[in-house]
Amino acid sequence: MSEAIVQFSEDQAEAWDRVAEVLAAAGVNLADGQCLAPTKETRATLAIMGKAGSGKTMLLADLTRALLELGVELVSGDYEGRRKRERRSLAVLAPTNKAASVLRGRGVAATTIHRILYTPVYDPEYERIAEWLTGNLPRPTIEGLNDTALDRAHAFYAQVKSIPGALAAAGLRGSDFITGWKRREEPLDIGFVDESSMLDARQLEDLQELFSTLILFGDPAQLAPVGQSGEMVFDKLPAPAQLRLSRIHRQAQDNPILDLAHALADPDMGFEEFESKIQNAARQDERVQLAERVNSDLMARSPVLVWRNATRLRLINAFRSAHGAPETELIAGEPLICDGLELPLKHRKKRIDLEARGLIKGAQVVFLGPGRKPGFSRLHIFGAEEPQISVASIIKIETDPEEEPFIPYAATMGAAFVHGAAVTIHKAQGSQWPDVQVFAPDLYAAARAGRSEAGIPLWKRLAYVAITRAEHRLHWVIRNRLARPQTPLSTDDLGAPPAPLALASES
Repeated sequence: MSEAIVQFSEDQAEAWDRVAEVLAAAGVNLADGQCLAPTKETRATLAIMGKAGSGKTMLLADLTRALLELGVELVSGDYEGRRKRERRSLAVLAPTNKAASVLRGRGVAATTIHRILYTPVYDPEYERIAEWLTGNLPRPTIEGLNDTALDRAHAFYAQVKSIPGALAAAGLRGSDFITGWKRREEPLDIGFVDESSMLDARQLEDLQELFSTLILFGDPAQLAPVGQSGEMVFDKLPAPAQLRLSRIHRQAQDNPILDLAHALADPDMGFEEFESKIQNAARQDERVQLAERVNSDLMARSPVLVWRNATRLRLINAFRSAHGAPETELIAGEPLICDGLELPLKHRKKRIDLEARGLIKGAQVVFLGPGRKPGFSRLHIFGAEEPQISVASIIKIETDPEEEPFIPYAATMGAAFVHGAAVTIHKAQGSQWPDVQVFAPDLYAAARAGRSEAGIPLWKRLAYVAITRAEHRLHWVIRNRLARPQTPLSTDDLGAPPAPLALASES
């Protein structure tokens, strides 16, 4: 075992040992450092389950690190070098771009399940750079790229194992080096899947077919995929293939947000009693706030989490009205959520260019203003290496769930956006924010409705997911009211002017 295991709780160490047994049976031995070529067909699926604070991500990250130190090759969705038959490989996956980006923010090179099914085809000239960065070729000489540009690419890749990111650091765009896409033809080796509570049965079958060794990491208390009656895919695995983690007391110690999340496990806990616990926590710790109204200033950078879509639209429109935003256009500083990239099949290389820049489904962005060309918008992407971008966009302003949204900015193709001042708790799964406002009247409505999922009251599942989206501070909003903003919408906190355009030239 690695020295990191000394820091694990007892149940984490047990989980490590169980994963190590599965890997050893497949020829990758963490205990003695041996990494053998696969000699026979061995297939295994193991689920590591635990609630928030149980250390699933810590375990996944340490296992990933140990495998890479052993010489296992990391497979990503952006580039695959020349593979040798005897080399072992690992892919770290998440069901959505949002969940994958959270992992990447914690230092784990993750990609999405969909992206691993397709691999990019690189221009041969620039593929030599990728092969050099991955250690398969000596430093190349590339026409049009000087040593400084290659040094920038090398320095970027040393910090972030992303070939598109490294090539972008050298001054290239995806359209320069990716010529097309192809469906993965050969199966893969070891797969780690985070947020596996979001998987449906078909996705699990596809993953089991793709990976000979599959390790699932999931939270049994989260919301199950629609149509699965509250069941998670790991619930149907045989008992020996399921391992549950309890809370890591060292990491969760004195964390009132996790205390509240775990309190929901009490079967006798009612909604009113739970709100009393929140009131008590708010009196004792500033990390829990009891709010009479929604804080409209916070909404500009951190969405309110709600259950019902109608509530989401009401809060968004109240936020826009409070800031004096016109019905038919956006004003600088308004938050948006990327709703996907609406690009035809032939533009897959432009899709990877945008995704490499951080414009992925679920990405939180801020509107900076319209571009110089109709249909373009200037945006700030939170968490991106180069956050300022101008892009062909389709922005939807929703006012009524029964009516079509108004679209003030629309290109013929590009990135689609919805307003980001409020989001549903279902959509928030896989994301986190420093401050999170939870709209309690919606959860009370869920409690009054008496609905359950897999024998657990729906309001408890909703509350658990919403609460655990908060990294540092939880705001529990108890009234159906919106406080007037104290400061006008601004982009002053967002820094530099936009970078070069991503989808097309505006000149």
